[in-house]
Amino acid sequence: MAEQLSFDWPVRVALGAGDFFVTQANDRAFAMVSDPGHWPDGKLALIGPPGSGKTHLARVFAQSHPAWVIAAADLGPDLSAPDLPNVVIEDAEHLPPHAEEALFHLHNHLRHTGGRLLLTSGVPPARWPLRLPDLASRMQATATVTIDDPDDTLLAAVMMKLFNDRQLAPQPQVLRYLAPRIERSFAAAARIVADLDAAALAQGREITLKLAADLLDNGTADAS
Repeated sequence: MAEQLSFDWPVRVALGAGDFFVTQANDRAFAMVSDPGHWPDGKLALIGPPGSGKTHLARVFAQSHPAWVIAAADLGPDLSAPDLPNVVIEDAEHLPPHAEEALFHLHNHLRHTGGRLLLTSGVPPARWPLRLPDLASRMQATATVTIDDPDDTLLAAVMMKLFNDRQLAPQPQVLRYLAPRIERSFAAAARIVADLDAAALAQGREITLKLAADLLDNGTADAS
């Protein structure tokens, strides 16, 4: 069969509370983020690998507790924050050196006003390359909660969401087949969904159990 043309269409990412699936792998993180009144010193660091749902969970928090959401790389001394009671800093490990003082003052401001500070990162605060000693000490004192590697249930749910973001609806048995056969990681879930989408487009096929089996048998996706 001749390969069909395929296009790299943008993916719509659903970040609503109803799109976040909770299992044993992330239930503690979900509970902690959902209960900011009990964050020690009003701050929390949410730690997890890429694709684990940190951004999704941060947006769920921001929807229920109005917050300014900004990537650490975009934070700077001349950036004026909107008048919101809480702040979410995403990818905090990528905070640029020139923005460290801004985060230090923002941290102190929220502590004074009773606002909440949620930081997301792939690594714990002790591993953030901070140069400002006062900021480093405050970040290292931040309570942390980690999203664990996904179990089969969460892995299947993550793949289902990723397919839905691409406006695809494979049959449930495809997800049940893939979950125990791919690497148990969020990155592997994202790769297999992208690979199946690309293969279906290129070959003019539906995403079926056979296509999934063919993809894994051909070694074009990471198997467990």
